Amino acid sequence: MMVSEIMSKKNYQADVGKDSKIAKARMTNANISLKYSTEICNQIKGLNVDKVIDWMNRIINHEEYLPLKMYNKKVAHRKGDAKNGSKSGRFPQKTISEFIKLLELVKSNADFKGLDENLTIIHAFASKGVSRYSHQSKGKIGGKARRKNATHIEVIVSEVKA
Repeated sequence: MMVSEIMSKKNYQADVGKDSKIAKARMTNANISLKYSTEICNQIKGLNVDKVIDWMNRIINHEEYLPLKMYNKKVAHRKGDAKNGSKSGRFPQKTISEFIKLLELVKSNADFKGLDENLTIIHAFASKGVSRYSHQSKGKIGGKARRKNATHIEVIVSEVKA
């Protein structure tokens, strides 16, 4: 096995539908949190792409929060009603901005294939990427190793007949 095969993800997690009816996009080794990416993927499956982008922009503006269902230990509750069965949530700015870039990319891929504007997310998946290490140069001896987050994220959309 070559080194380049180990370093980046090359295939999608799911096989869905005909290639002419779907559009795909993925980011490899994005510098974002895996936990927030997993929560976002669980929230956006089965939703319209434009509505998801609007929802993510509301999270960036702190008008809504990302409900945390799985990774919610020691996370404060938010005021108001529960969203998707969870009152605990956060505002992950960096992760949301990368997902918006990915959704814009999949929209442009769908436009290139000639698909309609009415796109639905049929698959969203996040997995652990290759960890990057840096060292905190502090103290007399070498320092402490710090791990940087890296996440592979992928999205597959399909057009839905209205």
